[in-house]
Amino acid sequence: MRRFWFAVALISTAALGSGCQPQVTACPAIAAAPVVSLTLTASYVPSVKAVHLKACQDGKCHEADLKMRSGSVSVPASCTPQPAGACSSVASPDGTKYGYLQMGSLTASPIQAEVTGTAADGTPLPTRALDFTPTVAQPWGGQCPATITASLLLDAMGLRQQ
Repeated sequence: MRRFWFAVALISTAALGSGCQPQVTACPAIAAAPVVSLTLTASYVPSVKAVHLKACQDGKCHEADLKMRSGSVSVPASCTPQPAGACSSVASPDGTKYGYLQMGSLTASPIQAEVTGTAADGTPLPTRALDFTPTVAQPWGGQCPATITASLLLDAMGLRQQ
């Protein structure tokens, strides 16, 4: 009889112990690139020939002439019949242009940004400056590292955080 109660106690303890284990959540092994991104609105693109971005954070400054690329949006494409139901999308140009400034590292500290450049007619663009704080998010939950992004938008009205 003593063995019976010992077995019951052992099984009960094992069952209770397994129910109290914390759930392990896998965090993706990816990170946001340490860059400040700059997007030119579609309406402003024809007015701009070249863009130069300077950004300072935590006492370190980085600057470069940005290589601007064509922006796009995702447009839904076809879907396969159910039950699999796989869908796809295609990139469609939206008239914007975007570029990136490598920062080496990016923190949640404020950034001082300054955009200069050349207009389409060869004259200097107005200097635009903005002090802003990067966006911190935890898209995979509080147990995973945060992502930090710094995105700016430039148009004829000025420079603002995106």
